[in-house]
Amino acid sequence: MEITKTKESSVCLSYPILKKSNYTIWSLKMKVFMKAQGVWGAIEEVPKTVVDERTVQIALAAIYQGVPQEVLLTIAERKTAKEAWEAIKTMCVGAERVKEAKVQTLKGECESLTMKETDNIDDFCTKLSGIATSIRVLGEVMEESNFVRKILRVVHDKFLQIAPNIEQFGDMKAMTVKELVGRLKAHEERMKGRSESADREQLLLAS
Repeated sequence: MEITKTKESSVCLSYPILKKSNYTIWSLKMKVFMKAQGVWGAIEEVPKTVVDERTVQIALAAIYQGVPQEVLLTIAERKTAKEAWEAIKTMCVGAERVKEAKVQTLKGECESLTMKETDNIDDFCTKLSGIATSIRVLGEVMEESNFVRKILRVVHDKFLQIAPNIEQFGDMKAMTVKELVGRLKAHEERMKGRSESADREQLLLAS
């Protein structure tokens, strides 16, 4: 990974290197790093931000540090950071039809994903969030509430007691996945405590 200093401080950033299979994660990291440098405005319009030539060149340098040699040669003739960024995006995401096909595949994967009894609630939601991130990077709008409802639809039996109550009485439009996971885990701990208490009572009776 390349290391560079930010525009306004001496903090060092280790730029991720673009590979054939990591564009989603790469683009997310690059966006955060360039925002930290104060140069993301050269890629995407940021309110109340003036983009001068120096900012454009720093953004372009950041992109150059995050791509392998073969990609660098492909974008070398791009004069601005925005043009270089879009060229990389086109190469990695593909044409519009390919992108749409990818979105539909990811949506199908999301719909078919189910929570097994052995699944950990955190691990399941991490998988779901990963699919959601990939869909959003491809330009598709995915509301948080859609994933909240998805989780409630596929929870396994131990959550069936609380899931309908959350859906009926919770604010589904405002609820986040993180908040939902917290409620499900709290319910899981309560049920676990009751089960352990019942086991202790059975042992005492047996004694």
